[in-house]
Order: sequence, then C-alpha cells, then structure tokens
Amino acid sequence: MKLNFQNKITIVLLLIVFQFSFAQKKEDNIGSEVVNVVKPYTPTLSDAFKVQETPILDDEGNAKKEKINYSIFSFPVASTFTPSKGKAEGVDKTKQAHLYDNYATLGFGNYRTLNAELFMNQDLGNNDYVGGMFRHLSSQGGIKGVELDDRFYDTSVDLTYGANTNAISWNLDLGYKNQIYNWYGLPSEFGSNLSSADRILLINGINAQNVYNTYSIGGKIDFNDGIFNDANMKFSHFTDTFGSAENRFYIKPSLQFDIMDESIKTNIIVDYVGGSFENNYANTNTQPLKYGYTNFGVTPTFVMQEDDWTINIGAAIFYSLDNENSNNKFFVYPQVNASYKVVGDLMIFYAGAEGSLEQNSYLDFVNKNSFLSPTLNIAPTDKQYDIFAGLKGKLMNNVSYNIRGSYVNERNKALFRSNDYNENASNENYAFGNSMQVVYDDMKTLSFSGDLKANFSDDVTFGISGTFNSYTNDFQQEAWNLPEVKLNSNIDFNITPKWFAGATVFYVGERKDTQLNTDFTSNSTAITLDSYFDVNAHVGYKYNEQLTGFVRANNITNQAYEKWLNYQVQGFQVVVGANYKFDF
Repeated sequence: MKLNFQNKITIVLLLIVFQFSFAQKKEDNIGSEVVNVVKPYTPTLSDAFKVQETPILDDEGNAKKEKINYSIFSFPVASTFTPSKGKAEGVDKTKQAHLYDNYATLGFGNYRTLNAELFMNQDLGNNDYVGGMFRHLSSQGGIKGVELDDRFYDTSVDLTYGANTNAISWNLDLGYKNQIYNWYGLPSEFGSNLSSADRILLINGINAQNVYNTYSIGGKIDFNDGIFNDANMKFSHFTDTFGSAENRFYIKPSLQFDIMDESIKTNIIVDYVGGSFENNYANTNTQPLKYGYTNFGVTPTFVMQEDDWTINIGAAIFYSLDNENSNNKFFVYPQVNASYKVVGDLMIFYAGAEGSLEQNSYLDFVNKNSFLSPTLNIAPTDKQYDIFAGLKGKLMNNVSYNIRGSYVNERNKALFRSNDYNENASNENYAFGNSMQVVYDDMKTLSFSGDLKANFSDDVTFGISGTFNSYTNDFQQEAWNLPEVKLNSNIDFNITPKWFAGATVFYVGERKDTQLNTDFTSNSTAITLDSYFDVNAHVGYKYNEQLTGFVRANNITNQAYEKWLNYQVQGFQVVVGANYKFDF
C-alpha cells in the first residue's frame, strides 16, 4: 500500500505528540508551537542551468593506445579440396593462310607477249635449303610505224643453296641471264634524202639485234654473334654480240662493335670492274678499248642516341685505282645524318650530308637502257656530297608521309644521249641514229620529293609520290634524258574475298636529247621529248588457295610516247594468265 506525502507528515506529527505526552509532567505548561507546512517541489524547465566547469575524466579508456603486434602460428591442415580448372572464353579465329613453297605463273597477251615464272624451294633438312627461279618475258613486236625488228626476249635462271643455324646463316647463288633486244629506233627523217628504193634497201640491210649474256656467282653470310655482322660478294661476267666483255667483282663485309655503350659500325668495300669493247663508235681504233677500276673503301660510322636524338657520325674513305691509265685517286666523303623525334613517331625531323664513290659498269648501264651502242666510256662517278633534310612520320596510325629536300654535287655523272649518225651503208648496225651513248658531266641537282602511303584497311592500300628536280651542268648543254618532274600513284584493294584489283599511274615530264645527221649538219640542238602519262591496272580472281587468275592492262590510254628519242613504246597491252601455288 502506498502512502502519499501528506499522510506521512500527519503520522510523523502524531508520533511526536505521543512522545511528548509521556515525557512531560502533568503540571508542565506545554505552551504554543508553530508548525510550517511546506508545499512539495515541482521542478520546471526554466529552473535548469548549464554546468560551467569541465569534468575531469580519469578513466583508463583515455590512455594512449598501445601498438599491438600480432603473430600467427602456422599449422598445416590436411585438405582434399581441389579447385576446378579455369576455362578460357572461346575466340573465333580466322583461318591462317597456308604458305606454299612453290609457285608458277603463265600469261599471254597481245603483241604476242609471253610471261612465265617458276619459283621452287625445298628444305633438305632442319637447316639446309635449295631453291630456284625461272623468269621469262618476251614480245614479238609490232609497234606501229617501226621499220626495224622490235622483238625482245628476257630470260633468267637463278639457283640458290643455303643454311640457317643459331650462329650463322649463309647462301650461295648461281645465275644466268639472256637478253635479246633490237635497235629499232631509227630517226623519223632517216633516209629522207634517198630514193624510195635506196632507202628500203638500206633499211633491209640493217641487222638491229643485240644479245646480252650474264653469268654470275655470289653469296651472303650473316653472323649472329661477334663483331662481324655480314658480308656480300658477287662475281659477274657480261658479254654482247659485238665482242664486248666485262668482269665485275665486289665484296662488302660489315662489322660492328661497342665502345663505352656506343656502337661503331664499319663497312668495307672492294669493288673491281674491267672490260673491253672491240670498236669505238667511229670504228677508227686498231686496238680494243679497255677499261678497269678497283675501288677500295672503308666507311666507319659512330652512332649516338640521346633522348629523342639519333646521330650517325662517320666518313667514307676511298682509294681508286685506274688499272689501264695509272691514274689513281684518293677520296674522302662525309657520312653524317641525324634524326629528332619532334612529336614521337608522328613527326621526325632528319638531315644529313653523305657522299660516295659509285662504280659504273656496262652491265648496270644496259639494265637501265637496253639500246646503248657497244662503244662506251666507262668510269666511276664521284658523288661528292648529298645534303638533305626532311620530315617523316605518321598522320594517323595507318597513314605515313615523307617530305625531303636535297642538294647533290656530282663529278663525272653518267648521262644517256643519242648517237649522231650518217646514212653510210658500211656503218655498224647501231650507227644509223638507232643507238645511244654515255656522256659524263659535273652536275648539281636541287631536288624536292614527297610520298604518302595509306593503309585504309586490310583491304585497301594507297600510295602517291613525286619528285621535282632542277639541274645545273658544267659541260653538257642539258641534263640529257633526265626529267624535271616524276609522279606516280598506286592503289590496291580487295573487292570481295575472291576478287581483287589495283591500278598504277605515273607521269614523266619533258626530257632533252640531241642528235644530228653528220652528212648534212654539224651544229646540234636540243630536242624536247614530250612528257607522258601511263595508266596500268590489274584484276584477279582467287579460285581457291592455290589457283588465281589475273588480267593485266598496261598503257591503257594507248599513248605512243617515246621513252628514249626515236624509241616509241607499245600501245595498249593486255596479258591474261594464272598463278598456281603448290607444295611437293
């Protein structure tokens, strides 16, 4: 039972009165007493106040935390759990094309053109291999307006044997080449002062054919270790129908070693050429015309790389022996070039100055111009310096460019020029204005060139390039047969997985030549050969991995332009053929 506060007070007072009643005597006067009754306290919110002092905490929880080091007691636990093996996500792979070791090509075209090729390669073991290559291109002629035989044949056979090991790789090559060309380029006014019968008789008496034969043996060796990098060597023997003969031999070893973390590369050159011609052009000599040069050269180059710079510093030192005239000379050329990555691989600036002693030969001249008379003067070219600078890089990942300017100074530069002629029936077959000669001049050439290559995708590739030249001659009237402008462009694309096509377009600017009939004139003037524009195209169909058919068209615009003075080319040409790849 609960008692409230007021009842408790009443009970307390009664107890006090009862106590006093026993403690007093009867005769005592009790007197008066004041009793204050206090009202109970009922607190309100306004009576609250803020404690002004900060309490002092003295519990252990506020002590500085101690660093605790844990140690693990390792104890092996036997387990029979075996994790499952991961499974790679499947990726669709394109089927890799099989690479065949051999192929054969055969094509036929107008002008009774025959084009045939056969390449064969066979591994003899883990390291050895043997290979062979046969090529043939011929045409039975038929150029409109040509009065002499204009057929040509070009056939070659090459054999190779080699081996590849961890320490060394080498190969040995044997070759034979047969070329048959005709000096069919008679001057347009040839025989104009003769009667019709005499002119026909004179032309019919000209046997314009010349046959070139080349025999060669050579090889290459590459070292994977040591200071020797590689070495190239080749010997060739070249002859023609008119008793001309030439021997050429060169060996070019290369070695490289490091000094103080820098690389030094040295090329060594031994280059010999020697030969003879039975007659001079006027046919007045009593002894064969002999020539021979042996050039010894060494080209050390010091390579430095620093951040975005790459610098090659070196020199080319040559000693040339004139074996027939005992006129020996010593040459020193710069071999300096540098490149700087302006913007990574996107833009690279390069510049340099280089020179060299270039060996000329009858074989090299014929490979450039098949209509030379066998009465040449052979001598090396002293390329004193080629100062160049340019920019190259990438516009995008699949588009590259190269812009270059150069200034070249050459002494004894070889130029092709037409031979003068007369209409004497006793002339050699090449002396009726239908052949060319080699003349030499000291020249300076200012050149600007640029090219752009783009791989738009795996199916489309495109390229375009151009060269612009300005020539300064010291002795010759003009830079004979050298164009000031050359442009070319090509595109190749896959139409479908089976069909592919491509095209090549090139432009050659005007050239200058000179020629006169010595029976009537004695002062030669420059003759301008018109510029020409040539368009070539091809289309092919892949029947399967091994068999492919093709159609090639050349000179589509059917221009009868002159590549050399009096030498018109074949008009529109088309060749239809197939290529077959196979293994044994």
